[in-house]
Amino acid sequence: MKFGISTFVNDDSIDPVSLARAIEERGFSSLVIAEHTHIPASRETPYPGGDELPGVYYRTLDPFVTLAAAAAVTSKIELFTGIALLIQRDPITTAKEAASIDLISGGRFVFGVGAGWNIEELRDHGTDPKTRGALLDERIEAIKALWTDEPAEYHGKYVDFPPSYSRPKPVRQPHPPIYIGGNSDATVKRVVRHDAGWISNPLPVHQLTQRVDQLRSAAGHDVPLAMFGTRNKPDYWRAAQDLGFGPAGAAAAHLPAGGVPAAARRIRCPGGSIPPVEVPGGPSFLREPLARVSCASRRKIAPRFAAQCDFASARGGRLRVGSRPR
Repeated sequence: MKFGISTFVNDDSIDPVSLARAIEERGFSSLVIAEHTHIPASRETPYPGGDELPGVYYRTLDPFVTLAAAAAVTSKIELFTGIALLIQRDPITTAKEAASIDLISGGRFVFGVGAGWNIEELRDHGTDPKTRGALLDERIEAIKALWTDEPAEYHGKYVDFPPSYSRPKPVRQPHPPIYIGGNSDATVKRVVRHDAGWISNPLPVHQLTQRVDQLRSAAGHDVPLAMFGTRNKPDYWRAAQDLGFGPAGAAAAHLPAGGVPAAARRIRCPGGSIPPVEVPGGPSFLREPLARVSCASRRKIAPRFAAQCDFASARGGRLRVGSRPR
């Protein structure tokens, strides 16, 4: 099982270069960056987290710019969009941005996409919520054509362009891995149709098992699996590993971008929580500090974690890590 960091990088968080370096130095396998272009002030779509929508959703940096910065200062970690809102993006521009990151990074880009949840946001991009699934399908197909064909062309209902030259081409062949997020029958069909991987939320084990069985039955082979928001429970990690999940996150934090006060706390995962699974660099990397955070860090934690490691106050020289999402 591989562990990565899934987070929002914002205008008041740790900068992408420092974060990427810290992640790679500590043996994590990937950096996963979310996308939201904006959040309409007047919104009827409920936040999936159930509470008030956190400000990180509208303060987040562009994922492709963030991953390009990370690519320039790393050599090992995968650079993963988690997820890119392709229904809000121009496919020709997105194909070039993704291929550029793959080239700069030496073939480490992973394309995670989805249909989104914020109806008002996607409408502002001219996307009809009723046809966003079909639009997503065509944009995935068009991008794959731009990555692999020369000249490339695509003719669909929502995406249409004549034979065109588009460079650079991705380093990874035939193209970067594509993962699709969601938990629905439509998502299963989409994953199979595009020969993609599946991004899951930390569903109950019995639901995960049903979805994985459904995917494998429909595809006729194993499907690459990833999970964002992985629970901070070793038993859950073992169950996910048994189902075939590879990339499963460890911790993600919204860290201050400025200087760090002397009274800073450190992020640690307790040694006792390490499951008996293969992790890059061995268990010790989970006991290393990822970064320093201010005393106000409890108010700054990203609401979506790869494994919901919580910050806790230092008591007696030790840090206690909980599992409550923020």
